[in-house]
Amino acid sequence: MNAVPPTVGKRDLFVCFLLMGLTSFGGVLPFARRMLVERRGWLSSAQFTELLALGQLLPGPNVVNLTIMVGRRFHGWQGALLAFGGLMLAPLVIILLLATLYDQFGQIEAVRRAIGGTAAATAGLVVAMGLSMLRRQPRSVRLMIVTLAAFVASGPLGLPLLQVLAVLVPTAVLLAWSERR
Repeated sequence: MNAVPPTVGKRDLFVCFLLMGLTSFGGVLPFARRMLVERRGWLSSAQFTELLALGQLLPGPNVVNLTIMVGRRFHGWQGALLAFGGLMLAPLVIILLLATLYDQFGQIEAVRRAIGGTAAATAGLVVAMGLSMLRRQPRSVRLMIVTLAAFVASGPLGLPLLQVLAVLVPTAVLLAWSERR
């Protein structure tokens, strides 16, 4: 992490995550990276990747973990609450409204098709963000092998994610540590 993080006001923190929640319903990570790294400059690309990696290891949704860590970085526990509240407020209101509407109109075929299309678009956004992050990462044959092993183990082989992580996380940490030496 930077020794001197940028100055971020509490209001800015809340509004930033509120906008993320409003504009990225169904796929927050690509928007979070764009907002935190590219637009606001609150995190470097490497910092975002490190926080995201940590967030993936912790229980709970990755973006929520990332949000709490970013909020805490700038304003302690109050920042964590502000960032989390900002991120969750708009989707909470929207999902309550949509749940009510779906309860009334969910049996209509056009509604079902619209929901299916939204799911496909969200998957595309996540893949695009992953490819964008991959382009910015330093190349290492050993770490690429770990990435491929994670994909094959959890994808085609269908091994439980916790078991895959239990083996590959320590392996990746040791490989990264040995490359830095």
